[in-house]
Amino acid sequence: MEINAENFEEKVIRSDKPVLIDFWAVWCGPCSMMSPVIEQIGEELADKLIVGKVNCDENMELAQQYKVAGIPAFFLFKGGEVVTKAVGAMSKDELLAQIEPHLV
Repeated sequence: MEINAENFEEKVIRSDKPVLIDFWAVWCGPCSMMSPVIEQIGEELADKLIVGKVNCDENMELAQQYKVAGIPAFFLFKGGEVVTKAVGAMSKDELLAQIEPHLV
């Protein structure tokens, strides 16, 4: 799901489920590498988690608001708050290890 400044409040902050946001950019090689991993996580955990993508070039204000310094950056929101974040390319298992404890 594409997330932008217009739908961020509704889709992320007010979501009943935790939301994993992938801050990315078209020109970012590691972002492209992580894209299939993020899609797999979204499919496998669809009952527990919503996955959204924020294009940093098109949504600089969101990237600045959350102080995204490097990409890809993965922020897990729960109850409207960031509960964990990770930066850089990593394995699916490494990313799951960071987010699964918050999906209870």
